[in-house]
Amino acid sequence: MTDHARYPSLADRTVFITGGATGIGATLVEEFVMQGAKVGFVDIDEAAGKALASALAGAAHAPVFCPADVTDIAALDAAIDAVRGRFGPITVLLNNAANDRRHSIEDTTPASWDAGVAVNLKHQFFAAQNVAGDMRQAGGGSIVNFGSISWMLKQGGMPVYTTSKAAVQGLTRSLARDLGPFNIRVNTLVPGWVMTEKQVRLWVDDAAREDIARGQCINRPLLAEHIARMALFLAADDSAMCTAQDFVVDGGWV
Repeated sequence: MTDHARYPSLADRTVFITGGATGIGATLVEEFVMQGAKVGFVDIDEAAGKALASALAGAAHAPVFCPADVTDIAALDAAIDAVRGRFGPITVLLNNAANDRRHSIEDTTPASWDAGVAVNLKHQFFAAQNVAGDMRQAGGGSIVNFGSISWMLKQGGMPVYTTSKAAVQGLTRSLARDLGPFNIRVNTLVPGWVMTEKQVRLWVDDAAREDIARGQCINRPLLAEHIARMALFLAADDSAMCTAQDFVVDGGWV
């Protein structure tokens, strides 16, 4: 078994994770809890969120799950407030929630465009806006916005998703400039094609595996744990002078 890094600065730190009930988000919750952080997370999948929180209830700090839809900014703010009330000021934000549902140009409507931007981009800004005050008062913090290599690869079949994920990097650089004077770091974590249960069930067929084998320099499955380990580094004090950057974890595809 491989030993992985422990980050003493994450112990007792309050962390808020969006989309934390399943997939990459669930692994983020697990990994930060294992580091001794105080973790609150939000998701629309209430059953999965409760099950994850229950499974981790014996940790040094049992995580807090708040069922909410991140596209409802009032509900997102309420979830953040609940975690703040339980654990204190939030100094790490992981903007992970997204939905990469495939859709065509022809089928995209003004309403579906707005809905796609809401789940893949808008909430990242408003979550950051909410916790920035906590981070200022604490003397610093780390915001990690989650992007995607999909737009870098010129991937088709989901124009609202790829547009939103490209915009995440602009959001990161804007926030990094404005929040930097308060010692708040803002970075984009850019995953490749992560083999979550959802991805394997819905999208990963033989043709997709061939694409991955051709694209990745390291021809091994990219897993949620690989993404989470980069997130730990970006949240910890070890990355104290890393900001406004893109950290790509994709096995060398882009």
